[in-house]
Amino acid sequence: MPRFLTLADVAEQLQINSPQAYALVRSGELKAIQVGGRGQWRIEEAMLEQYIQDRYAEASRMIEESRSKTAQR
Repeated sequence: MPRFLTLADVAEQLQINSPQAYALVRSGELKAIQVGGRGQWRIEEAMLEQYIQDRYAEASRMIEESRSKTAQR
């Protein structure tokens, strides 16, 4: 697998559309670099994996918070 992915590659892996992948990069949620004369965005495979792990951690926190609130009732 190549070290760097395109926005289209990221969109395919996350099963979202390209504008959504671009929004993740522009917001800073998904770290990327611009390369070449046209400033094409490239996302390192490791950055995509980190983004995915961060989303899992966030989902786990949200579930725990929800359970905690439910238990307090």
